[in-house]
Amino acid sequence: MTDSPAEPPSTARDGRLSYAVFQLARAHRGHAATMLRGMNLHPGQELLLMQLFDRDGQTQSELQEGVGLDHSTVSKSLRRMQEAGLLTREPAAHDRRALVVRLTDAGRALRAPITDMWRTLEDISVRELTAEQIETFTAYAHTIERSIKDSGRPSPGDG
Repeated sequence: MTDSPAEPPSTARDGRLSYAVFQLARAHRGHAATMLRGMNLHPGQELLLMQLFDRDGQTQSELQEGVGLDHSTVSKSLRRMQEAGLLTREPAAHDRRALVVRLTDAGRALRAPITDMWRTLEDISVRELTAEQIETFTAYAHTIERSIKDSGRPSPGDG
């Protein structure tokens, strides 16, 4: 690695890992946003499209659960994507209150460019890492994510 990371602010010195995760996420998201602009997409919209590539015709609630974003963010993104001609939203036959989201041909056409974007982002992200380091980092990242998600739940012995 070439550059040493900047020293975190004094208030973050007891949270060095958390500050590093924040810096990493910001850099990664910023680079992804630049790549997405080339496809006329906003960050997060590709995640919704990826869910639909795997299973078209999901309800808005299913999509929201799949990407882990709040209702208003998903609703706003889907509205913009519908206005851009990437998808349609129609009331579900089983429940008129639920909206079923389906890709249009224009939306389906983004599958290859989004796949290429994620492959390129991965190549950039791991270019100075070995395969073993990638596996180790990925495992640690999932462990940290689980720890954060579980932080609000009571421990098995609590109660």
